[in-house]
Amino acid sequence: MKRDEPAQPVLDVQRVHKRFTLHLREGLQLPVLQGVDLQVHAGECVALVGPSGRGKSTLVKCLYGSYAVDAGQLWLRRDGGGRIDLAQATPQQLLALRRRELAYVSQFLRALPRQAALDVVAERLLQAETVEPDLDADPLDDSHHRAALEAARDQARALFTRLNLPSGLWGLPPATFSGGEQQRVNIARGLVLPSRLLLLDEPTASLDAANRRVVIDLVHEAKARGTAVVGIFHDEEVRKAVADRHVEFSPG
Repeated sequence: MKRDEPAQPVLDVQRVHKRFTLHLREGLQLPVLQGVDLQVHAGECVALVGPSGRGKSTLVKCLYGSYAVDAGQLWLRRDGGGRIDLAQATPQQLLALRRRELAYVSQFLRALPRQAALDVVAERLLQAETVEPDLDADPLDDSHHRAALEAARDQARALFTRLNLPSGLWGLPPATFSGGEQQRVNIARGLVLPSRLLLLDEPTASLDAANRRVVIDLVHEAKARGTAVVGIFHDEEVRKAVADRHVEFSPG
């Protein structure tokens, strides 16, 4: 790249449209996103602001691949160079991106029913491993997996400590936790691994003041590593602390 050439955005959203069909109302079409444009650069946090129902969460879910778009492009610049249109990515490509380059923290934790909180977080690290299997290794020897799992659990423990999650909960399934405790597990899973693009949908909604400050620090650390962040923050204190600029979602 030439010295005076501007850096390319990590995320480049171009003319995105999304509508929902209300089948119980005779197929009524409900337009939610109409020609949305958005660029986010490395180390930048862009906050989506505006009244409820204007499409902020819909855009985040389109970026994560949970929703398809009706038109437009969602270009993600990848770590190794080049870029991919998330709107056209296959399910296999999206799963691969979620393992390493795309992270999402919503308001709600979704995890396997009996999985321990430590392993909810550790699993994300294990999924991102790219180590080639040793074809000469004893297939009955699982020492490598056990070592990798314990290292991943150590990272989860460190994050849980920062987020003030009581150690007595670490080995229990999060389904038994309070809303704030579940959300701390959710945040740890989303932020335990450096990502190219971090999506946040009201990540601090159920947290107390002390843990909101921890999340602010974690987002700043992600930005310092070069992560591009798109977030919805109804908590004005958090939004002011982490957002570099705002994009308004208004009627029409």
